[in-house]
Amino acid sequence: MDGFTKQLRNEFGVEIVDSIEELCSRVDGVLLESVDGRPHLEQVRPVIAAKKPVFIDKPMAGSLADVIEIFRLAEDSNVPCWSSSSLRFCPGIIGMRKNDKVGDVLGCAAFSPCSLEEHHPDLYWYGVHGVEILFTIMGPGCESVRRVQTKDTEFVVGIWKDGRIGTYRGLRKGKTDYGALVYGTKGIAQSGRYEGYEHLVDEIIKFFKTDKPPVPPAETIEIFAFMSAADESKAHAGAEISIASVIEKAKKHNETRRSQKDLSQR
Repeated sequence: MDGFTKQLRNEFGVEIVDSIEELCSRVDGVLLESVDGRPHLEQVRPVIAAKKPVFIDKPMAGSLADVIEIFRLAEDSNVPCWSSSSLRFCPGIIGMRKNDKVGDVLGCAAFSPCSLEEHHPDLYWYGVHGVEILFTIMGPGCESVRRVQTKDTEFVVGIWKDGRIGTYRGLRKGKTDYGALVYGTKGIAQSGRYEGYEHLVDEIIKFFKTDKPPVPPAETIEIFAFMSAADESKAHAGAEISIASVIEKAKKHNETRRSQKDLSQR
């Protein structure tokens, strides 16, 4: 970290300040890029208080409850806020939603590398990229999740409200890549692959110019609920877990957390 800081300061002339609050007084918008998702809720609080539009890099937070709370705070303060994997905006992936060879999307089998990090829910750390591919192509509307895990592989099955099935395969052995096989009314086709950060950066620039997030909060919440439900399914031997149940559980956690904070401040 110190090496990156020195490079930014010495080679690129980037001014380094001592706090997020001081940073917010000098900028028009914020990219929250700290790698660990757990402190993001506390790090974004002063950004929202300063009314600065914010993009939060993956993972958006360390828990579904924190993701929901970030969006609640942003909405209450009328602050534009969003998060996304760069995979969403790769043309060969986002272009599968409306593909002449595929037609209407009936199902999707997405895949990505899926290394684990002990302090985050299993899919948050790297599986989020493949899950974002799945939702980019399928759209929101997943109702339930089942998960199977082995040492080298994750496999998660999602059932959408219209009966469509979407799956995510997380890879930890052998050849790893990003992409999806898409099933449609006209054909079956392979999606494109990862094409770098350029397309995401383009969307971030548009966002700061328009204050309009390209991904709705509800869809990002559903993505993290999908991943959290996968953890719940793993904990219950692959049982079917509803998306609504994990969202409700996270909201109740936030209500309790806010009540405890109010009591401590009295």
